[in-house]
Amino acid sequence: MKIFNNALGRFSKDMGIDLGTANTLVYLKDKGIAINEPSVVAINIKNDQILAVGEEARKMIGKTPAHIVASRPLVDGVISDFEITEKMLKYFIDKVHRGGFSILPRPRIVIGLPLGVTEVERKAVEDACLSAGAREAFLIEEPMAAAIGARLPIQDASGNLIVDIGGGTTEIAVISLGGVVTWKSIRIAGDELDQNIIQYARDHFNLLLGERTAEEIKIKVGSAIASEEPLETSMRGRDLISGLPKEVIINSNQAREAIARSLRSIVDNIKSTIEITPPELVADIFERGIVLSGGGALLKGLGKLINQETKIPVHVTDDPLTAVVRGTGIVLDDLENLKQVLSSSTNEDYIKD
Repeated sequence: MKIFNNALGRFSKDMGIDLGTANTLVYLKDKGIAINEPSVVAINIKNDQILAVGEEARKMIGKTPAHIVASRPLVDGVISDFEITEKMLKYFIDKVHRGGFSILPRPRIVIGLPLGVTEVERKAVEDACLSAGAREAFLIEEPMAAAIGARLPIQDASGNLIVDIGGGTTEIAVISLGGVVTWKSIRIAGDELDQNIIQYARDHFNLLLGERTAEEIKIKVGSAIASEEPLETSMRGRDLISGLPKEVIINSNQAREAIARSLRSIVDNIKSTIEITPPELVADIFERGIVLSGGGALLKGLGKLINQETKIPVHVTDDPLTAVVRGTGIVLDDLENLKQVLSSSTNEDYIKD
């Protein structure tokens, strides 16, 4: 079986995958990032047929008839629907091999997963990759991948503090000598901020918003610190009293008020991670600063807020949205030397020495 897989593997393109709650990114060996699409699948439940994956499926959220379900198969960074995740991964594997020589692609995959996932959740990610057609699945913790993607010197005897704010989870990790020394993983991230805005609109304007609208408001006017000249945008939804469409203007100070509690939780967890970090590493972090990655790092003023609260310099890595997938790509390109940063596999039969 292994010989057969290796033969097929010669015609397959090895992949690094950031399987995120909000977006899935795919890195192809020697080619770079090939796919960056929302982690959404639309299925016709009458015949169990996939209608759309990624951006096309995201456009369908909240707009489908009863027989079509547009769902996100990952919740808080872990798989909530195994079958749909497997179909989504298979779709992405097939998409990058389209037009190539491989009839039955069997790529090696390096895939990121959150810190603190259970053995069952870890196995679910691995099994989904193998069922979708991978010949080998290597797991890497997302903050480690983000640190590698941000080109931090993770193998040195020095402390690196990375905060990866994704869609479902915020991962805070202190990394030294190729391993995670102290860490926290909280299920407060981009999706939670969207929910905060939905709740704020309901409480203050009697307005029911959709998730996509809330996300657009967060991107346009969301802010972590007060701004001298507030930005404004319109939000459209359903009036909870009349049941009719309604448009309200919201400014950046109101949006900041909506997300303030969640941001406070993120900052408090960064502080408590530093508190349990060995003092030698804290000295390194104070000198090097905190590195932010993930889509949440793009929130206006977040670095400034964390700096005010911790008195430590804060840097946002270049293109924070792609830091994790770039890290998986670097590992994929140099698997032999970076093998020790990989997380242990639950399917040891598939990992060759």
